Amino acid sequence: MTTSTTRSTGAAEAVVPPVDIETMRETAGRLLDPDASPDALPPAAAELDTLTRLMRGQLESLIPEIERAAGPRPKNVAQYCALACVGEARGKLRTEARPAPAGMAGYARRLARVLNALCDHHERLVGVTP
Repeated sequence: MTTSTTRSTGAAEAVVPPVDIETMRETAGRLLDPDASPDALPPAAAELDTLTRLMRGQLESLIPEIERAAGPRPKNVAQYCALACVGEARGKLRTEARPAPAGMAGYARRLARVLNALCDHHERLVGVTP
């Protein structure tokens, strides 16, 4: 599911590229699916680094979309919850993974879970059911 928005920049309006919720969910799923099997190994270090960078970028593009959809003055529980999740995501983006390999995998999975949650909030706010 993709949506595009128009942002006013004063003299002209800029079209913001749509967020690609499907791709974001697929990215997160690559890290969360191993959780279904307790003996699954995390991705190799290079893939883990790539996925982590990709999710950070996806979060950075999705956060402003959620903030716009929720509005400057939330009026209902769904909007408040979405903004709380945005705060959680910003906190995860400010932190870094621990140096150990397991630390990087855990950090990437935390990003994946918050990315999934933001995708849910985005779909609710724009009127799409997951």
